[in-house]
Amino acid sequence: MRTAYEVEDVRAAERELMARLPEGALMQRAAAGLAAACAGLLKTARGAVYGARIVLLVGPGDNGGDALYAGARLARRGAGVTAVPMDPQRVHAGGLAALRAAGGRLAEAVPDRADLVLDGLVGIGGRGGLRPAAAALVERIPAGAVVVAVDLPSGVDADTGEVAGAAVRADVTVTFGAYKPGLLIEPGASLAGEVRLVDIGLDPAAAAPQAAAEALEAADVAALLPRPTATSDKYRRGVVGVIAGSVQYPGAAVLAVAGALRGGAGAVRYVGPAAEAVLARYPETLIGRGRVQAWVVGPGLGDGRAAEVAQALADPVPVLVDADGLRALDPAALRARTAPTLLTPHAGEAAALLGSPRETVESGRLAAVRELAGRYGATTLLKGATTLVCDGAAAPVRVNPTGSHWLATAGSGDVLSGLAGSLLAAGLAARDAASVAAYVHGLAGRTAARDAPLLAQDLAEALPEAWRL
Repeated sequence: MRTAYEVEDVRAAERELMARLPEGALMQRAAAGLAAACAGLLKTARGAVYGARIVLLVGPGDNGGDALYAGARLARRGAGVTAVPMDPQRVHAGGLAALRAAGGRLAEAVPDRADLVLDGLVGIGGRGGLRPAAAALVERIPAGAVVVAVDLPSGVDADTGEVAGAAVRADVTVTFGAYKPGLLIEPGASLAGEVRLVDIGLDPAAAAPQAAAEALEAADVAALLPRPTATSDKYRRGVVGVIAGSVQYPGAAVLAVAGALRGGAGAVRYVGPAAEAVLARYPETLIGRGRVQAWVVGPGLGDGRAAEVAQALADPVPVLVDADGLRALDPAALRARTAPTLLTPHAGEAAALLGSPRETVESGRLAAVRELAGRYGATTLLKGATTLVCDGAAAPVRVNPTGSHWLATAGSGDVLSGLAGSLLAAGLAARDAASVAAYVHGLAGRTAARDAPLLAQDLAEALPEAWRL
């Protein structure tokens, strides 16, 4: 599992470690890891470090120092290294001396050509967007150069992933000691490119009560997946009820049922006006109300069916609420439930629930998912380029790493709802059911879009392959 810590916790871990190390040792560890990563990229891109043209964009703080010391190491291997400071009067003195001693040079303007650019402008303490001098340097990054961010792309908020104005778009981010939430959460995640963690001896877990965010990996998901045993039957594996679809949107019912069936449910019980369409595609589906271990309510439900949502929420079993079911939810009623509730809005639906503009949700996804979970007392899965799962302050926000832009298609959310509902019925906690469903859903999306644009029916059919992780 990849765990991400907020800046305050990383700084505390750095102070604790620096108190036990010789002065400057921590920066040298970071620079060594950074230089090694850059050397590997140069070997891949052009076969050797020797003769490479490297540009360092240097800020006044330790982030700039990391870049300068790494540049010095690369210069000693025969690269031509040029440092361009954001403020020539405020440059890390030790790093600049090391670069000059290794044959590097200082320049006032960014060269027109480069094989690799190191972004050392702003570190993890930066807030509120780039200053004009830094933004001007970013605009001059040569086309075709491999861009490597030092710890975090400049212009990205380390704690939230928010971007206020101009920011560096990196091909690779080399981060030190611990992942930062802004490297995992959009829009910062898209600007970070491939994220590589360099171990410099930090232990942020010792300084922090918990991580701010975490991303499951394949082994974590495999460990959570429910598996049938010799004593399993369809009821012990979980029966999930699906209240979905309408005369206008019968396909939503079919897709939600498909997700539930391929999510491992022992049985799926469908309630709604699209029974004929569901049975035509999936004759194993049970029709009509009955005992279930979890409900999925909302996909394609249409207007005027709030009573069905309320009836599902009155059942003392886990309930997933999606799409049309999210309208007119009563926060007090949800908080009063004793069984788990899972909400699965996209940004527009989240904005409606919060009474805020969609743009606010999209630019501040971490804040939005936390507010939703707190306000409604429910585990919340906020869909998007990086899907987030939050069940309040008791645990880190989960960030799904498998999403695909191809999933931005009609019906894919219906499949996700059915999939997550089947995992709730199998007994997984809401946070785990949502996280596992998002992970497997993302893998299926990649599979379904391998050879052609993705359709939701292809996504559902790709779920069995995705289960192999």
